[in-house]
Amino acid sequence: MTTVRNAVGIAARAAVAARTEALFRSSGALRDGHFLLKSGRHAEQYLEKFQVLQDTAATSELCGFWAAEHRSGSGEPTADLVAGPTTGGVILAFETGRQLGLRAIFAEEVKSADGPTERVFRRGFTIATGERVVLVDDILTTGGSLLAMIPAVEALGGEIVGCHVLVDRSGGMSSLTSPRTGRVYPLAALWILDLPTYEAGPATCPRCADGTPLHAPGSTGTAA
Repeated sequence: MTTVRNAVGIAARAAVAARTEALFRSSGALRDGHFLLKSGRHAEQYLEKFQVLQDTAATSELCGFWAAEHRSGSGEPTADLVAGPTTGGVILAFETGRQLGLRAIFAEEVKSADGPTERVFRRGFTIATGERVVLVDDILTTGGSLLAMIPAVEALGGEIVGCHVLVDRSGGMSSLTSPRTGRVYPLAALWILDLPTYEAGPATCPRCADGTPLHAPGSTGTAA
């Protein structure tokens, strides 16, 4: 029986991954070129998430996969709120929360007084002690955005019950370790995509070496 359930689970995850890939490819979100990622690394391919997120039907379908994971057998939500990092995470948190009938909030990047940048809940957003929080984000490369959100949730007393991304392009990061408490949180991606990234420079990045113009896509520049 356990073997059958595992096989069903694997098949279901494969179907979700295939559907997620289909939505990204049909939207033209997978692009070729020379790209500067938010992490500072370079890539030969780039996922422009907003080509998918501008499609409300596609976004609703993708968030529906997450919402289904956080409903009990009776259909009640097993979380109290959904949170995401700016910018794409705002849309994803809102739609996932809407489907579950929960609040949706977001954390912004703020530069602290001593220099480092951190994620902070502002604009009157609150998390009560013990509230069950689902974290959602779009594309994971190093996990930095979600990692920066975890201390913000923990500091307010929230209990993280799920960490989700649309696409894991790290090649299969399966967990996130809180930099505040050392607690390990499982990480789940709808689609795992192994796209290599490189340190900048001709010695390490093939596109730097061949002189392909560098583009900073998304909010930091103009995609090719």
